[in-house]
Order: sequence, then C-alpha cells, then structure tokens
Amino acid sequence: MVSISHLVKKMVSEQPFVEEALGNGIISVAGLSEKLLPKIEQELGKKIKHSAVVMALRRYAEEISEHRKITKKFNYIGEILMKTGICDFTIVKSPGLLSRLRTIYNLVNFERGDTLNVILGNNEVSIIINEKYSQKLARFLSGEKILNKEHELVALTIIFTADDFLHTPGVIFNAVSRLAWENVNIYEIVSTMTELTFILSKKDSMKAYNVLQELIGKQKIRNI
Repeated sequence: MVSISHLVKKMVSEQPFVEEALGNGIISVAGLSEKLLPKIEQELGKKIKHSAVVMALRRYAEEISEHRKITKKFNYIGEILMKTGICDFTIVKSPGLLSRLRTIYNLVNFERGDTLNVILGNNEVSIIINEKYSQKLARFLSGEKILNKEHELVALTIIFTADDFLHTPGVIFNAVSRLAWENVNIYEIVSTMTELTFILSKKDSMKAYNVLQELIGKQKIRNI
C-alpha cells in the first residue's frame, strides 16, 4: 500500500537538489510540504493533513542525515588537468566499426600528450580526440553512421592522490551534482583507478574548474 512516507521519499528523491537541501537542513520543511501536499493528495485520491507531510519530511531528513554519518568520506585532494581543443564523435556501433577500432590508436601520438578515449556503449560508440585530428577521424569513420559531432570541448580531469576512488560510493555523484548546480553540461565522463575526467564545453571550462577546485583544495591547474 502506498503511504505518505513512500510518496514523500519518491518525490523528494526525484529532485536531487531538494534532497540535498533537506538533508543539510537548509530548506523549509513547512514550505516544501505545502508544495508536495497537492501531488500527494492526487496520488492517494483523498485529502490528507499538512502535518502528516511535515512529519514524513522530517523523518526523511533524519534518515538522510543518518545515512551520511555512515557513508565513507573521500579525500578529494589531487591535481586538476585541463586539455583544450577536444572534440567528441558519436557513431552507431557496427561490426565494421569494431574491426576498425583495432587500429584507431594509430591516429594520435600519445608521446606528445594527445588525447584519445573510446567509449563502447550497447548501440553506440563515442570517440574523444584532439580537435586537430577531427578530419583524420572523419576519414577513418568513412562509411559509418555518425550520429553527432561536438566541437570546442575541453577535458577536465581530477588526478586523485587517494587510492580509494573506485571503492568509495558517491565520489562521482558529488562532483556531478556540484557541476549541475552551476548549470554545467557534461558530454562524457571517463574514469580510471585514480582519474576522473569530464568532457565539457569550452565556454563552461573555467566555471567547472572553479567548482572542482573547491572539492580538491588549492592545487594548481595544468593546462595542455
């Protein structure tokens, strides 16, 4: 049976920023309950008391707070690396493309710091590469169905000094939510054991850097 408590959790969890504010105690529970009340009544098909929604919100806020106490903390200290002049191609995944990808790494020179990331999805493939190789990549993909091309991008990477990045829940979520709060759109996310890379529009690069800088502390940026 659907309860007021269940609906409150569902509606709040669908709004990450509201959930964050509720957990931090910086949102008016009474005000939020007034906004949720009509929707909850519609879902239940009956009138309910405002105080019941307030109580459910307070209990959920306590639950969020308790959960955070047992959540493993992560030390974001590290270095930020920014690579400019990046583009992103999205292609339909095909047997022919998969065969070609065996030789795609010949397109770039890793010794000179070139970028090439290949992300294989179920139906699509994303290729992140330096802008200077975009025409070369287009020729390489001749005959394949290119779904989208994004230019004037940057790759913003956090290189962590901590070695527990892979085993700490919420590390990526925390960074992504802060970027979303600043209205920074993320085209791709690439991660390894100690690195987390966001592919972003060039126009958002410094705003995104400032957000990530707050996470990792006063480290110097490296721009390539």
